[in-house]
Amino acid sequence: MTESAPRGGPQLSRRTLLAMLGGSGAAVLLGGCGGHSEPNQSGASSPGDFPTGDVTFRWVDSGDQKATYLEQYFERYSQEHPNITIQYDPLPRDEIAQVVPLGVQNGNAHDVFQLPPGVTGAQAIRENWVAPLNDIVPDFETWKSRFPEGHFLQGSHEVDGKLYGFRLGSGRRYGTMLLYNRQYLDAAGYDPESEPLTWETFRDAARRVTQAGGGDYYGYVIGGGQVERWAYVVSGLAEMAGSGTGTWQVVPFDWTTGEFVFTTDQHIGAIELLLAMKADGSIFPDSAGITAPQAREMVPQGVAAMILQGPWNIPIWQDTYPDFDFGVASQPVPDGGSPTPMQINNDDGNTLWVFAGSEYQRVAGDMFAYLGSEEGQREWARIVGVSDPPALSSAMDDAELDERSQRAWDLFGEQLRVGPEPVVRNIGAADVLTQWGQGLTPTFGETLQGIFTGQLDDPRQALQEAQDRYNAELDRAIEAASSAAAEVSRDDFVFSNWDPTRDYTTDDYAQL
Repeated sequence: MTESAPRGGPQLSRRTLLAMLGGSGAAVLLGGCGGHSEPNQSGASSPGDFPTGDVTFRWVDSGDQKATYLEQYFERYSQEHPNITIQYDPLPRDEIAQVVPLGVQNGNAHDVFQLPPGVTGAQAIRENWVAPLNDIVPDFETWKSRFPEGHFLQGSHEVDGKLYGFRLGSGRRYGTMLLYNRQYLDAAGYDPESEPLTWETFRDAARRVTQAGGGDYYGYVIGGGQVERWAYVVSGLAEMAGSGTGTWQVVPFDWTTGEFVFTTDQHIGAIELLLAMKADGSIFPDSAGITAPQAREMVPQGVAAMILQGPWNIPIWQDTYPDFDFGVASQPVPDGGSPTPMQINNDDGNTLWVFAGSEYQRVAGDMFAYLGSEEGQREWARIVGVSDPPALSSAMDDAELDERSQRAWDLFGEQLRVGPEPVVRNIGAADVLTQWGQGLTPTFGETLQGIFTGQLDDPRQALQEAQDRYNAELDRAIEAASSAAAEVSRDDFVFSNWDPTRDYTTDDYAQL
């Protein structure tokens, strides 16, 4: 879309809007713009005809490895449609949190966008941010039928028979797999690809590497300046060790009781493991202050031997450091006993949406038709690979994965299961998220960071206090949503039939 003039919707000054966009401002904006009208009964442009004149089509997402795929696709698309200029803006998620709500408010949002962090699909649909794909994607029913059951979530991607969100990838991955310098680990006497490291051997390997490094390199690094990394690492270790928790809002949640749970023996054990490794001197000294990308660079540069991050590192390291010999293995497994699978959600952040006010919805539909086709998904698998596995599993089966990527893909199949989503059970849960976010400081991640740095000296007490804050906030958010006419209760967050060892399916929802 090329016009910059506002088109419809309540108007706020730029200063007021930007002030609202701090923290959970996007959710605040959602609550204040558009009321609670039925999805797309107002403010949406009709799909229109495919443009014949010169137009600029705008697309914004979080980039990463998918940017490589999309840039190649957009170049071909512009060659096939020379009247269409594609403005592709891959941005960090914190910038998306500013750009997208402001664009929606002013009526000149990108034609295709990712939702800002903290904004759910249900909220965007309810507030008329996005357009349904049923009348946009050619031969829609055939196109949609290719995707596996559960790929599109009722209440989140799809409402009242209308599909709004297009999940380009499957989201079947996790962000705490072990990536390591083979030379350093071989010298320390460990081969994690042949035998996964346990918590004990993970610590021992880090200690041996650090001793061999003599201050030049260390056993482990974490990008702890991004507080969510503490949450991912501790939650992942605890889940696999049998904590009996999944995750909701990126923090530990017991679906069988509908409560946040941060104080299991496994969660306490995970942070105590990190504290022990710190006491050993095995963790890079500034780990609490650097970002995840900075930490990622330290492994191929020889500053650290191991990192717990995601599969997106694989193509980055292979392209940037082609001579670096690194391994890919499971995150550390519990000492004794079998590891428990970890939970993933089908409501991942790489879902794409078409702006309800876009004049070029037909272009978006034409693009989505290819991106969701067998050919488009095979190309996705070839370029993006395990960084975000394709939505169609057959595309990954046909892909010629390198050894490291294949190992990661096999691990995902063994170690990941889809968990429940409250908004699928009751769309009123989306109103809870609109209210969510008050009184959580310090957050779960900030609490873990404070424990690691020594600012909080009693891990169990600190985590108990954080757990109490989160549960109190959930009660408050539910009450606020109910007061605003949503039909929702704490019961909507209880899934008594959840079993972390298997995927949560449509049949499971029906049995509640």
